[in-house]
Amino acid sequence: MKLSRKRKMIGFGLALPFLCGFVLFYLAPFIVSIYYTFTFGNGRNIFVGFQNYISVLSSGAFQLAAYNTARFILVGVPLLILLSFLLSTLINARLKRNAAFKSVFLYPMIVPVAAVVMIFQIVFAESGLLNSLIPGVCIDWLHSEYAFGVLVLLYIWKNCGYNIILITAGLLSIPQDYYLTAELEGAGRRQKFMRITLPLMMPNLFFVLVISIVNAFRIFREAYLLAGETPHSSIYMLQHFMNNNFSNLNYQRLSVGAVLIFMVVFLMLALLFVVLRRRGDYEL
Repeated sequence: MKLSRKRKMIGFGLALPFLCGFVLFYLAPFIVSIYYTFTFGNGRNIFVGFQNYISVLSSGAFQLAAYNTARFILVGVPLLILLSFLLSTLINARLKRNAAFKSVFLYPMIVPVAAVVMIFQIVFAESGLLNSLIPGVCIDWLHSEYAFGVLVLLYIWKNCGYNIILITAGLLSIPQDYYLTAELEGAGRRQKFMRITLPLMMPNLFFVLVISIVNAFRIFREAYLLAGETPHSSIYMLQHFMNNNFSNLNYQRLSVGAVLIFMVVFLMLALLFVVLRRRGDYEL
């Protein structure tokens, strides 16, 4: 009993620096932000109830940013997971011994974001490489409706390697005896995939889905470097809205935007956890 209590105290002592940093740099600012959402003015704040939430939700800029962010998640995340899963399956089935091929997918993780964006600017600029390769075409890819597709491509290219690592690790953890037994029973590739691979990969795919959604909400960094403070309306994200309000020192609207994003992400992830727990594929 004393030993168990001593271990708990040691564990708490080791975790204390992290807990202090978390409270100081994350929890406390978040609580202050919630307070700001119910006030008006800088310095001597006046309590205004939910007026700031109503103002932000009825704002055209916020509605555009929310629509673009939701569209980006609905388009980019499924494409990223599908491509990552296909490439992981290919690596696991055909290229197990080709370490050089596997390492190619890790390069986007170690290349600085600014360098990646610079390459995309060189390729997709109005006077860039892509237009020079297509005769008679002069499209401003970064300042037109095509900017959304370019940003999705950048998001997939940047995050695909990490997802491949996670999915490949899950595929390698599946015992081969399952597949051998299924072959003896006369199961084909489709049946083995649906009955063995997909069910056993659900926890890994769930984690990949969570990471992909979080990274999709963080796409502002790439969008900002790609198109600046005033991007095309198709890639105006929630973080653009928050950054603009920060520049204008409108901390109330900024705080409302941060709280709303937190609520959406929290509810989205909570829903995913509930769905997987009911399926029995994941345990909290």
